[in-house]
Amino acid sequence: MNSELRAFFERVRPAIDETLNELLPSETASPDRIHQAMRYSTLNGGKRIRPCLCVAAFAGYREEWKRILSVASSVEMIHSYSLIHDDLPAMDDDDFRRGKPSCHKQFGEAVAILAGDALLTLAFEVLGRSKDFSAERLLQVISILGRAAGTRSGMIAGQVLDLEAEVTPASASQLETIHRSKTGALIGASVWIGAYLGGASESDLKNIRIYCDRIGLAFQVIDDILDATDGSNRDEGKATYPVLHGLEKSREIAHDLMKGARSALSPLGERARILLAFCDYLESRTY
Repeated sequence: MNSELRAFFERVRPAIDETLNELLPSETASPDRIHQAMRYSTLNGGKRIRPCLCVAAFAGYREEWKRILSVASSVEMIHSYSLIHDDLPAMDDDDFRRGKPSCHKQFGEAVAILAGDALLTLAFEVLGRSKDFSAERLLQVISILGRAAGTRSGMIAGQVLDLEAEVTPASASQLETIHRSKTGALIGASVWIGAYLGGASESDLKNIRIYCDRIGLAFQVIDDILDATDGSNRDEGKATYPVLHGLEKSREIAHDLMKGARSALSPLGERARILLAFCDYLESRTY
């Protein structure tokens, strides 16, 4: 991660954490166990990549980026909800998340399911009561996020297809669809929403949408590469880019996606400086 990108993330991440802390119900608020589970899963670290990218896109158009913190935090709530549900025994069956017991291991499956539901619900409540942007713009944001989280090329679609691929191995095109839906949709929505609320022009938004498409898929391709090279066997038995294409070809695919993402941003000039730096960061992780 280059120094400028690191400095930006180090400035924004604490602001996201503070906003999340304020927006999430107190651990002692009744019913306290569900609120404890929500806070446990959301405030337990994490890189905050999605909300930071949302802020980065907004900051390209507005110097005062703190206006978008509640929106960016809503994105993180949706991401946290998806992780809680992904870890459940009926899904990926993971006992640990970020070095700590998964939500269902700490609080039980029933509370974990409800904690995920509650985070998704709270995200849209926060957006609905925001006073920082016009109702028209917030309605568009709600629509975009709802689609990114849903069954039409969103996270739920990706998870369903991923589960089906455990029974019938996915082809290369099916794996791309899984990655675009399960991971890429929310990352792309985060960036686009930031630029949209910042006041990006229609032509800029068109280029940013291309960037979002490339960066969202690349993010998961690179995760596949890292999982294949770190010796963890976390994705053993699953369809991944290295399994289907081999490591070198997967790196080529990631490189081509990064090239397309950078090309899409070139007309934006300085506005896209942090988003371009994120491309460099991602590509540096392929080895």
